[in-house]
Amino acid sequence: MNKFILFFLFFNFFIGCQTVKEKTDEIVKKENEKLSAFIGKPVSNLKSELGVSNEDFLNENGNKVMIYKTRKYGIPCERKFEIDGNEIVIGFISKGCI
Repeated sequence: MNKFILFFLFFNFFIGCQTVKEKTDEIVKKENEKLSAFIGKPVSNLKSELGVSNEDFLNENGNKVMIYKTRKYGIPCERKFEIDGNEIVIGFISKGCI
């Protein structure tokens, strides 16, 4: 009987973890789809949508990096966009954004 209860608890824990993973994967997918829309577009589109960045600097390639920081449910979110010399968005990285 104890083995059955242990198995049942383990099974429920595993299913719960899988559900959380699926929800997280879906959030990440939506975030990437949203931010991918800026790739190849002028930086003015990015600024009109997200506003003024919290930080910006030139990276080792000489490209501008714009960083947007927010918090949701106390969780920090950071989005970094790389901008080429022609003021076109060429890449992004998103961390912690839900």
